Amino acid sequence: MNSPLAKNFNMIELLKYTMPSMIMMIFMSTYSIIDGVFVSTFVGESALAAVNLVMPLIGIVMAVGLMFATGGNAVIAKFLGQGNMREAQEFLTVIYIIGGILGGVLTAIVLIFPDEILNLLNVSDSLYSLTKDYMLSLTAFFIPLFFMIFIQSFMVTAGHPMFGLMLSLVGGMTNIILDYILISPDVLNIGITGAGIATGIGYAIPGIIGFLYFIFNRKCVLHFVNPKLNLKTLAQSIFNGSSELVGSLAISITTLMFNFILMSMVGDSGVAAISVILYIQLFQNAIYIGYTIGVSSIIAFKYGEKNHNGLHKVITQSFKIISVASTLVVALTFIFSNEAVGIFIEKESATFEMTKNGLLLFLPAYLFMGFNIFFSAMFTSLSNGKVSAIISVLRSLVFIVIALLILPQIFKLNGVWLAVPVAEFLAIIVSIYFYKKNKSRYQY
Repeated sequence: MNSPLAKNFNMIELLKYTMPSMIMMIFMSTYSIIDGVFVSTFVGESALAAVNLVMPLIGIVMAVGLMFATGGNAVIAKFLGQGNMREAQEFLTVIYIIGGILGGVLTAIVLIFPDEILNLLNVSDSLYSLTKDYMLSLTAFFIPLFFMIFIQSFMVTAGHPMFGLMLSLVGGMTNIILDYILISPDVLNIGITGAGIATGIGYAIPGIIGFLYFIFNRKCVLHFVNPKLNLKTLAQSIFNGSSELVGSLAISITTLMFNFILMSMVGDSGVAAISVILYIQLFQNAIYIGYTIGVSSIIAFKYGEKNHNGLHKVITQSFKIISVASTLVVALTFIFSNEAVGIFIEKESATFEMTKNGLLLFLPAYLFMGFNIFFSAMFTSLSNGKVSAIISVLRSLVFIVIALLILPQIFKLNGVWLAVPVAEFLAIIVSIYFYKKNKSRYQY
């Protein structure tokens, strides 16, 4: 059975192959964004802040899932490139079993210790009830969330990115419809709990259908077989995916820092403002992450079959695509900043101008963000988890923490908004260094 990853991709074919992943990730990103829109519209700015306070917890769950999805996918794609189809299928099965177990364990932890977790998240008394309701309504869907994360990578490697896209579209549309039904005062009116349930069901639809697909579609290059655990392969997978784990955990940590600093500087309105900016970033990040999901399987496959010319071609084309995308993202965000902020915050609100100012100061980050995401994912695909993790942890944790500790002391509130652009700029210097250092090793 020939893999679709074996072809010699030109620019158009590369975009065509990765486009479903980009669209899929954009729809995945809308899950939280849609919750934010409906919650801010029907429940209020306080509820929007409550949703953001739960994001670090959800980020931890997603971080674990991403570690196994991206690290495992690099191993599976490499197996396919080497012609070891049975090993790829066995490892796919192992990853799903581990994901189900971990999802169940994390669900139990949150249900047993909800108040302790909320205290760790530094939830204020005024937001405590709203935050707890949203957190508990999402917790029941942790296992489907793992499976949804898996299909984003594995469907691409299996050569069926369009099917993965269709699942994501169905899940996203279901989330939108259920948000209205469950939150709107004109229908069921169950408030922020309805937002959590709608999002959870949006996770479950693609996650469960994708799981069933790998059970029953025996003609697919990837499907479930009797699992065979190879600890060395599993360790390599975890190591490969460690950068995604660290990167996602870092986002949770820095989100907490943003919340703490802004709560102390301007109160709940500051948390609402950073919520909006991070929602917009989440949407734009989805473009880059979706592209890297689509192209990572190709890079890993070319690396596995030792096709150095093909590897060079894919990476060079990727630089061109990300350059164009970054320019468009910056331009469109600047032009439509009023509209983007206005989706979440009423223009008459004092929070609106603060949020818009923060977004414009945040804007330069988008010039470097796509490249940093790609470089980290590229080294994961090349089975170099160490370099990938270094780029990821510096970009999403170390540099942001340093910036948040220094810049607000100098520029006050504006320093908070400038932290991410400074971190992304420093990270691109590190990314370019490692790219040049490893060029002869991988011959890309």
